[in-house]
Amino acid sequence: MPVVEDSGYMLWGLDFNTASKRPCLRVFIEHENGVSLDDCAMISRQISAVLDVEDPISTRYNLEVSSPGMARQLFTPVQYQNYCGDTIDVVLLVDIDGRKKFKGILNEVHEDQIVIDVDGNKIRLPFSHIAKAKLVPEF
Repeated sequence: MPVVEDSGYMLWGLDFNTASKRPCLRVFIEHENGVSLDDCAMISRQISAVLDVEDPISTRYNLEVSSPGMARQLFTPVQYQNYCGDTIDVVLLVDIDGRKKFKGILNEVHEDQIVIDVDGNKIRLPFSHIAKAKLVPEF
């Protein structure tokens, strides 16, 4: 999303949730100095102006801009690679071993899948099967 990068921020990811009465487009931004509420408001105004002109979403929706936070959702293989060794929660689109939810240590990232350690068992999860994956913050 050029408007984000042109403003000096990195686009972490996009999530379009249509599960509620009013769909929500969530835009996650990152910056080396962190992301403040003012940053989110400024980027939200800029994105909104572009979306009003380009109109890529035909239905009414809410726009939310935020930082990825500590329990950040992972979107790209590079993001997964950066968090090898950390605990993640994964929700799948289809069952694997009779389950759709997994929580474990991210061990490996390959071109088409990740490998997580769930209670000592290595489980391969294809990217094509992942609906959502996020970090589990440890305190």
